[in-house]
Amino acid sequence: MKSTTIAAGLAAVAGVAAAQDRPQLHVYTYDSFVTEWGPGPVIEPLFEEICGCDLVLTGAGDGAALLARLQLEGARSKADIVLGLDTNLTARAAATGLFAPHRAGPDLDLPVIWDDPLFLPYDWGYFAFVYADSVAEPPKNFSELALSDLKIVIQDPRSSTPGLGLLLWVRHAYGDMAGSLWHGLADNILTVTKGWSEAYGLFLDGEADMVLSYTTSPSYHIIAEGDAGKRAAIFEEGHYMQIEVAGKLARSDQPDLADTFLDFMLSDAFQSAIPPTNWMFPAVMPRAGLPEGFAEPLAREQSLIFSADEAEALREGALAEWLAALAR
Repeated sequence: MKSTTIAAGLAAVAGVAAAQDRPQLHVYTYDSFVTEWGPGPVIEPLFEEICGCDLVLTGAGDGAALLARLQLEGARSKADIVLGLDTNLTARAAATGLFAPHRAGPDLDLPVIWDDPLFLPYDWGYFAFVYADSVAEPPKNFSELALSDLKIVIQDPRSSTPGLGLLLWVRHAYGDMAGSLWHGLADNILTVTKGWSEAYGLFLDGEADMVLSYTTSPSYHIIAEGDAGKRAAIFEEGHYMQIEVAGKLARSDQPDLADTFLDFMLSDAFQSAIPPTNWMFPAVMPRAGLPEGFAEPLAREQSLIFSADEAEALREGALAEWLAALAR
């Protein structure tokens, strides 16, 4: 018995040592990516089988909070990869000098041409206000929403990519009249949350009539829950597009492994996991296509987006308009 116990102990020690010998790849991402229902638990074992490494996924708040953390840590950051920025943040991220160029990937299934040398897309979608069937007459545009008594939950643009996307959506649709629209919307806003997860949770708890999310969000309720009672309000102004990206850090001590991860990110295995876990459109269409019941992309004329440089140039002004409206 004693020899058996000793042998088992030695095997356990050997297993720990072997695990410690494996290289680690640190990926900073947003919180919902690493939840039990997010893509993280699916892609982690798949990549580790390929790389013979330990993939360490760290949730660091919502998308915009990722960049803030990275700017704070600078060259001291443990991150090898940052996954979860979007094109509204990439110009500011590039200006930090913290990112290194990626290897060219496969052809992408995006509604726009992609030529960014630092960041690779892994999914995309459209922002939308999601509502339950209890909302009998959903608004058809922002003006109708502002004139209604509906209560909405949105995310803070200083910490959340959907929150920033909403500011740019309003700016794209209303131009110089965006500030006036925000004054009209101010009394509809029940609360502003730090990130998407908190906002969507309040909506599901019945605290608000509508929540800022995505046109694809109802697909989750239909496919995963068999609930067809959630819908995305389609606005006449069109819908702002989000393209989520990943980039490798120039200071990474695992540059080859980081490149391998970016390659894997555009593989069929990773991209197949995106629609049924992240509930977005994949950047490269999987061989099996989209799950049955998944939302369809909007028509091109309904798609709104600023270039990365335009978004950066407009960000401060759009934020000031929003803050002024909410302060009144």
